[in-house]
Amino acid sequence: MESPVPTVQQRVPGRWQIGTVTSIKEETPRVKSFRIDLPMWMPHLPGQHYDVRLTDPDGYRAQRSYSIASSPLDEGEIELTIDRLEDGEVSPYFHDVVVEGDQVEVRGPFTSYFVWHGEKPVLLVGGGSGVVPLMCMLRHRRRTMPDLPMRLVYSVRQADDVIYADELGDDAILTFTREPPEEWDGHRGRIDAELLAKAGIDRGIAFVCGSNGFVETASQLILDTGYDPQLIRTERFGPTG
Repeated sequence: MESPVPTVQQRVPGRWQIGTVTSIKEETPRVKSFRIDLPMWMPHLPGQHYDVRLTDPDGYRAQRSYSIASSPLDEGEIELTIDRLEDGEVSPYFHDVVVEGDQVEVRGPFTSYFVWHGEKPVLLVGGGSGVVPLMCMLRHRRRTMPDLPMRLVYSVRQADDVIYADELGDDAILTFTREPPEEWDGHRGRIDAELLAKAGIDRGIAFVCGSNGFVETASQLILDTGYDPQLIRTERFGPTG
C-alpha cells in the first residue's frame, strides 16, 4: 500500500526562492495564515518548517522559521500560520504590510525529528500557536488515513485565541486557561491527566508543541500515563517573531 506521507524528492531545500502570497486568512485577532505559491515546490513531511527572510533597502536582513500548516498534498504551495509578536521583526511585517499578490523570500522544507511518518495511533498536544505543525499532521491524516486514531488536545487562553477554529471538529479537545466561551461546559484550566485520558490515545506516538513551560508540563503528564519516552516528540517556540 502506498505510504500516507510522500517521499521527499531528492532536491536540496536550502536554496532561497521567491514565493507569491495567494491568500491570507485571519485566524484570530493576532494570527494569520498565508498561502504561498512556490516556483520550486517540493513535498514536505508533516512537522517540517520553512525559513522566511526579509531584506531592508539598506541590506539589513531578518530571518525566522515557521512551521508548515498545510498538507504535503497541497501541490505547488504551502501555508504558513504566523502569530504577530509586537517586538518581532518578521511577523509584524507579514501582518501589517503583506497583501495578496506580494512576493516573499523563503527556503525549505527543513526536517527535524519532529515529523510524522505515518505512525499510529497519534496524540497531538498543543499550546497556543504550537498547534500549527500539529494541524499539518491532522489535515494530512484526514486526507490520507481518515480511520487512523489521532486526537488533538489544544490549550488556549480564551475563545478568540483558537487557531483553525472552523476546522478542528471532533478531532480536537479544547481547554481554556483564562476565559472560556459563554456556556462552555468543557475542560477549564491547564492540561491535566484527566484531559489526556479523554483523548483516548493510548501509548502510541505523541507530538507536543508550545512554549517551554507548556512542553515541559505536557511531556511529563504524557510520561506519567505510561508512554515510552522515545515516542514523545517535542518542539518549543520562543519569543522571536
